[in-house]
Amino acid sequence: MSAWMFRVGDKVVYPNHGVGVIEQISSRFIAGAVQQFYLLKIEASNLRVMVPMKNVAVVGMRPVARAHDVARILDYLQMGECRCPTDWKGRFKENSDKMRTGSLLQVAEVLKSLLQLHRVKPLSFREKKMLDRAVALLINEVATAKGVDSAQALLLLQKHLGRAHLQLPAPDTADA
Repeated sequence: MSAWMFRVGDKVVYPNHGVGVIEQISSRFIAGAVQQFYLLKIEASNLRVMVPMKNVAVVGMRPVARAHDVARILDYLQMGECRCPTDWKGRFKENSDKMRTGSLLQVAEVLKSLLQLHRVKPLSFREKKMLDRAVALLINEVATAKGVDSAQALLLLQKHLGRAHLQLPAPDTADA
């Protein structure tokens, strides 16, 4: 897969961190060679990340999903059950791997499987954190792709999940 070519001002997704904006493209002399970098500012956290251009595909950085891609994700969220491994260790590893890919569909799979699990038993502390992260990533990208604010994106997710009889848990008011 060839690396994406981005320009300053482009919105991109950096896996497990969400939507960011390319603020700068720069060159640095490292280990005897000139390397080019993208400087991203992650919108949700104001984190700044330097990504070597040659590593864009490796880290999974990609353009923000388009509206038709978001529609497919929303359709997925409202359709029936999904597979959820019963073994905690295997499930956590599989879900962690999916979150690291940066794929919007795989983040949606993690969200849906954890919500299904949450219906039958309480989630572990780490799975609650992963669920929160999946929700935040989906809201962030859906809002960006559809040109709406976070509240509207949240309502859209809730509506589609509701059709599958899934519900986002209420935010914790205190750390457990």
